[in-house]
Amino acid sequence: MGRAFEFRKGRKMKRWGQMAKTFTKYAREIAMAVKAGGAEPEYNSRLRAILQNAKQDNVPKDNIERAIKKASSKDQEDYKELVYEGYGPHGIAVVIETATDNPTRTVANIRSYFNKTGGSLGTTGSLDFLFERQSIFQVTKKASVDLEELEFELIDFGLNEMASEEDDIFIYGTFEAFGKIQKYLEDNAYEIKSAKLERIPHDTKELTSEQEADVEKLLEKLEDDEDVQQVFHNMK
Repeated sequence: MGRAFEFRKGRKMKRWGQMAKTFTKYAREIAMAVKAGGAEPEYNSRLRAILQNAKQDNVPKDNIERAIKKASSKDQEDYKELVYEGYGPHGIAVVIETATDNPTRTVANIRSYFNKTGGSLGTTGSLDFLFERQSIFQVTKKASVDLEELEFELIDFGLNEMASEEDDIFIYGTFEAFGKIQKYLEDNAYEIKSAKLERIPHDTKELTSEQEADVEKLLEKLEDDEDVQQVFHNMK
C-alpha cells in the first residue's frame, strides 16, 4: 500500500491523548484560520478542513462554536506558526510544529526537553530534507466508487498514492496539492473525515526497545506542551 500508508499505520505516537490538549490544539488552529481567511467555513477552505478534523476527533460542537466566536473577537491572542527541529536520543530526527503567542517561552521549553533527554535542538530547516510533506485525506468510501478511476482522476490533482481500507479511502498527495484535492473531494460530494498535512520520513531508523523508550520520553514531553501542535520523527 506504499511507504506513506505503512508509516501512518505504524506510528506509535500518543498524539492528542488528553481531551483538554485536543481542545486547545483546535482552538489555536481555528484562531489562525479565522485570522487568515474569515469565520465563514463556506469561504475558508482551511477552516473547513480543521472543522472536519475536529469532528473526527469528537470535539464538541459547543467548543468549536466558542473557538470561532473568540477567534473573531478582539480578545483573541495572536498565534504564530513556528517549526523547530532537532535530534533526539540515538540520532532520531524530530520536527515540531507549534502555534504560540510567546515564541520565547516556546523555544525555551522545547530546548529544555531536548537537553533533559540527551538530544539537541537544531536550526530551522536543518532537518527538513529528511521528511516529505504530504497532504493526507481520509474519506468515506462511496458504494458506487471505482477506485481505479478515482485514482486516475486524482493524479491530475497531485495524487502520490491511494489506499482503501474497509469503509475508508486514504489519499496521499503533494504538499502543494492540498487545496486542489480538497476542492475535488468537496465538488464530488465525498465525506471528508480528516484532511491533514504531515511530514513523512524518507527513511526510518530502527532502535532497540530500550532506545525507543529513551526517544518516547522526549516525544511525551513535547506532546504535553500546550504550544505544540504536531510532532514528527523518523523512528521506525
